[in-house]
Amino acid sequence: MSAIALQGSRIMVVGGASLVGSATVEALLARGAAQVVIYDNLSFDGEANIAHLKDDPRVRILAGDVLKLHQLLPATEGLDGIVHLAAFMTLNFDRDPWGGIDVNIRGLQNVLEACRANRVRKLVFASSNAVYGYGPGVKGDLVETTPFHAAGAPPAAILYGASKIMGEQLCRDAHRRHGLDYVVLRYSTVYGERQHYRAANALYIVETHDAIKRGERPKVIGDGSETKHFVYVGDLARANCMALEAPATDIALNASGPAPVATLELVRLVAELAGRPDLAPELVPPDPNKVRLTSGGAFAIVHAAAKEAIGWEPQVDMREGLRRLLAWRDGAG
Repeated sequence: MSAIALQGSRIMVVGGASLVGSATVEALLARGAAQVVIYDNLSFDGEANIAHLKDDPRVRILAGDVLKLHQLLPATEGLDGIVHLAAFMTLNFDRDPWGGIDVNIRGLQNVLEACRANRVRKLVFASSNAVYGYGPGVKGDLVETTPFHAAGAPPAAILYGASKIMGEQLCRDAHRRHGLDYVVLRYSTVYGERQHYRAANALYIVETHDAIKRGERPKVIGDGSETKHFVYVGDLARANCMALEAPATDIALNASGPAPVATLELVRLVAELAGRPDLAPELVPPDPNKVRLTSGGAFAIVHAAAKEAIGWEPQVDMREGLRRLLAWRDGAG
């Protein structure tokens, strides 16, 4: 049986000092976990993200590297489950592709080996809608069987998507060889409290908010019709918990927000929520030197399979999620 009762459990969140990681730790504690281990190299402002958790006696913080199996092996002893989040994203891949390949592929393989050696009961692996690719072929409803599209996309984006495809297959292989139970969650673009500047698509939100706070017109690349599909970080944290709790195994599921949004609509919504609807968006041409994740038309990342397999569906719509994010950013500033 691959279901884990979180009440009284011991769970590790690899990459637990991240945006999704810190929210997942909060959700696990709320569900009664006896101990949550945060395993993270504490880069990228990680310590600030978990400052509010460090005094909780149920939280154990381990500064560790996924590329060092000798650190992972003792850290994973006695665990019921692991949520694996540590990864390079597209912008990091653009700066250091070899580092991204190491972390996203070898790092996951080390976690899988630690699960095998210490008989961890279940793994939740954070994949991405990047497994569907980018460019003109990405349109319509994206479901779990949609193929990968690479034509016309920047190399960093394809490297990132390919690393997630390999990660999913490594999980499948571990299940086949060693019986490791796992659920893959294919996140759409994440946003929410403790938002950073390292996610290419979420930059639309934070850069728009920054411009508005300076009294400047926010910029929209192109004509504003390009589609994005976001998911609120709290919804993803809940999905991670439900994937551990459900009997589902050996499966990959989309985890997306309630509905996609056009970039022009998104920017206008941020301006409205920031109290400056008078700052009309400025349409600008794409910068060929800047990594952008584009699609060929309107698309939606369908999450019906997640509801069927683990009982999950998103609860926070774009307006409410943005309201929470902007309130946090204004308070943090």
